[in-house]
Amino acid sequence: MNNNDVIIRLRYALSLSNKQVEAIFKKGGVTVSDSDLDRILTRQDKDLPHDHALSNHDLEAFLNGLVIEKRGERKDKNGQIVPPTFDIKTAKLVNNVTIKKIKIAMAYTSDDIQELMELAGDQISNGELSAILRRLDHRNYREAGDRYVRKLLAGMSKKYRG
Repeated sequence: MNNNDVIIRLRYALSLSNKQVEAIFKKGGVTVSDSDLDRILTRQDKDLPHDHALSNHDLEAFLNGLVIEKRGERKDKNGQIVPPTFDIKTAKLVNNVTIKKIKIAMAYTSDDIQELMELAGDQISNGELSAILRRLDHRNYREAGDRYVRKLLAGMSKKYRG
């Protein structure tokens, strides 16, 4: 699954306009022009690298912006704004981080994610979901495949656009 597919599907599921997508990118620390947005919102060929139209950093910036849009900025105990983290260090982490940040942005519980997966015609066990949401250095960490992101976004589309 390409990075821009995630943006395209999230945009559809949440009924976001181009201006809203630009604002979310901006909250995440990335400014996109109209031409950049057109490139991002156009499906790319499957034989191109998954980050050809949208870098991993820019995808994560969008997801961070979505968290800020939906939940507000995170603050420490002194009231200072804590900048969002950029956790995608390698291409293998894209799906896990995407699921985690969508979960945070939308305030989903594990039950909510399981419900969305079922809406999309798939199932995920508690243990499987827990392994996907763990830190990379945890012994039970498991890499998430494209299927999990695809089904989560499909379930969101069915729930919100139904």
